[in-house]
Amino acid sequence: MKLFHRFQRGLLAPLVYLAALLLLLEDWLWDLGTRLMNRLARWPPLHRLEAGICRLGPRAALVLFVLPAILLFPVKLLALWGMAHGHPLLGLGVIVLAKLGGAAAVARLYLLTRPVLLTMVWFAALLAWFLALKERWIERLRATRAWRRCEALRKAVRHWRLHAAPRPGSWTARFRRLLKRFRRRGPTR
Repeated sequence: MKLFHRFQRGLLAPLVYLAALLLLLEDWLWDLGTRLMNRLARWPPLHRLEAGICRLGPRAALVLFVLPAILLFPVKLLALWGMAHGHPLLGLGVIVLAKLGGAAAVARLYLLTRPVLLTMVWFAALLAWFLALKERWIERLRATRAWRRCEALRKAVRHWRLHAAPRPGSWTARFRRLLKRFRRRGPTR
């Protein structure tokens, strides 16, 4: 029995790591989408639309929250069809753009509808369960040797970028001087 569990764990481990990596990618896309949509929300017509979304009831908010995934599903199927018929780069590009756009839209809609959605008991319970599961998977990923090595490499690169002085005539030194010049100018309006 012990051998079976070890074998099962060995088979499932790569899937757990893949799922954790996908969740980290989703988090990154979520943050990127949130920042992008915050900038777009400054546009007055979009601001008025968002104010209307905040006033929706629970069922309407749930439908609106699920809508981007439903609308993007046919686009992804069309991209897969294109990949199958000899257009792999176009299909991949469409899938990536759909993922980015969908993540941005869902992130913004979630922020707008979250207070109303959490009034539904089943949604709040499902969200708590999903967030706990996601955190367990990410903690499992962080416990791996590969994660620690990647984290050490990321810290070393960040340290090198911050503390390594560029050679006086290099392109990085010229680029830094140019950036300093633009920062001194301040925002242009």
